[in-house]
Amino acid sequence: MKIAILSNGNANYSTQRLVAEAEKRGHKVRVIKYKNCYLSLDEKHSYVLYKGEKLSKFDAVIPRISNSMTRYGCAVVRQLEMEGAWMVSSSIAITRARDKLRSQQILTKAGVDTPKTLVSRNTTDIDDLLDQIGLPVIIKLATGTHGNGVVLADTKKAAKSALQAFYLYNEDGTNILLQEYIKESAGTDIRAFVVGSRVVASMKRQSLDDDFRSNLHKGGEGTSVKLTPEEKRIAVKAAKAMGLHVAGVDLMRSSKGPLVLEVNASPGFGIEKVTGRNVAEKIIEYVEHNATRKNSKDRVGA
Repeated sequence: MKIAILSNGNANYSTQRLVAEAEKRGHKVRVIKYKNCYLSLDEKHSYVLYKGEKLSKFDAVIPRISNSMTRYGCAVVRQLEMEGAWMVSSSIAITRARDKLRSQQILTKAGVDTPKTLVSRNTTDIDDLLDQIGLPVIIKLATGTHGNGVVLADTKKAAKSALQAFYLYNEDGTNILLQEYIKESAGTDIRAFVVGSRVVASMKRQSLDDDFRSNLHKGGEGTSVKLTPEEKRIAVKAAKAMGLHVAGVDLMRSSKGPLVLEVNASPGFGIEKVTGRNVAEKIIEYVEHNATRKNSKDRVGA
């Protein structure tokens, strides 16, 4: 198979792992820096160009789009989709997952348990918002990532200050969310790595100090963890609700059961080092099974 990986480049660890596993299984792989692609669009011929050449048709494309390049990266993904390429993650699924508010709406509609969340653009309603959600409260930007744009406020005064600061400096109009604080999981969460309809690896992330954020990017420490059947079920359900075939689902263990915090469209591969599980191999196996089936149907219908 001819496989394209849309990535920031060969230096990326996840890209290296995907290339290694795909080549091990006899596939031809090309890493494409999507930020260096450009689109040629007209009513007769529209396509993606890279390094001065039109990208030829691939059997499968694995998008690894960074948060900071979501809009342009998804435009490249969308153009390749329009040309008939089979995608591990669709442009619309990636876009959904990058918007925390949209994600929250989709997950709750699908019946996925999440922490209670409030959203408002009106700073005059702060007192009512805090009465609704309670204290302490987590305040986050809808487009934050790796634990950035997230604060914990344990008093009304602190919450008001944080909200006013977010509203004042939030010039791009990003939505701000207030989320229920789950005391029993403070500083701890679980990353479930979903491929297809299975959790292929899972780890617990624990902050190393009194930081309530457990992200590895914030210095959190990861350890392998065994999920309960209910945790596996809700992780797969969350990924499916978002339309993602490969996803990192972040969970919290609460007194009322597992709660989904977030669904990541381009989860990091640090989980391989923590758990010893070969996540990249599972992704390539998924690609082989599904892209081959799709391409076979295309040939039959041609």
